[in-house]
Amino acid sequence: MQVDLKGRSFLTLKDFTPEEIEYLIQLSADVKDKKKKGIPVNNYQGKNVALIFEKTSTRTRCSFEVAAHDMGMGVTYLDPQGSQIGKKESIADTARVLGRMYDGIEYRGFEQSIVEELAKYAGIPVWNGLTNEYHPTQMLADMLTIREHLGHLKGVKLTYMGDARYNMGNSLMIVCTKLGMHFTACTSKEYFPAPELVELCNKYAEESGGSVTLTEDVLSGTKDADVVYTDVWVSMGEPEEVWEERIKMLKPYQVNKAAMANAKPDALFMHCLPAFHDLKTKIGRQVYEKFGLSELEVTDEVFESEQSVVFDEAENRMHTIKAVMMATLGL
Repeated sequence: MQVDLKGRSFLTLKDFTPEEIEYLIQLSADVKDKKKKGIPVNNYQGKNVALIFEKTSTRTRCSFEVAAHDMGMGVTYLDPQGSQIGKKESIADTARVLGRMYDGIEYRGFEQSIVEELAKYAGIPVWNGLTNEYHPTQMLADMLTIREHLGHLKGVKLTYMGDARYNMGNSLMIVCTKLGMHFTACTSKEYFPAPELVELCNKYAEESGGSVTLTEDVLSGTKDADVVYTDVWVSMGEPEEVWEERIKMLKPYQVNKAAMANAKPDALFMHCLPAFHDLKTKIGRQVYEKFGLSELEVTDEVFESEQSVVFDEAENRMHTIKAVMMATLGL
């Protein structure tokens, strides 16, 4: 089918059909191949994009900036102190100002309602670099990575271990059920995704041949998994006080050698990063001093294993973000 995404915003994969998602994954693979071969995709000279970061980032910022520069575009980075958005100027007013100057806007921050309002008023494509609820650009990178390593997506069993109530658990459940994959949230029942989203994703699964499973049992949750996925236990912007509760509730769901051994022999380990798998970070050392844990959501043994594809995922953020910008700005 012919896919035309020009002028569309990219806010959540709930807004996209399976065919449109598959198109973006294939476009990502194509631009990655061109990048590796040194074939330029730089016919976007004269276009400019604004990157609004209310939450800081390494991979998302670098991915957008390198992708935009590769494409020949100008980039303006606005950090938490770099704009008046939501402080001295409303979201709607900011959107209408930036929409007059730029060709696209990326937003990474807090409530999904903010990026939705930006898209409503900007008059240009708006791309979600992460909100509390959704992380769609990460999903494209993850799906491209799985396809590269396993050769297919449909029928793949992906198990997410950790707090599945927020952006990563939500988005993985959406993309898996849209693409005919089998999604399992393996965590404490207090951390299951919202029932209304589970209901919606079950409808996606009925159409695609996928499925949704929620379980507290690690053995059944990881059994024969093709992919075991996790994320940090405490998200950016959450108060320090939640660490103790999260560690207590999520420690049984750490991705370790036993969990990976229960999955398929060639199962992939995935993580959107950053990961707390050693004591080489400031937060990692603080957690160790307070709770005595040198590894959190994943052990260093798994993180550094041959099954780990976390740095392939990180690289693929750039290729998939380039594809999103190309498709929505016009090829």
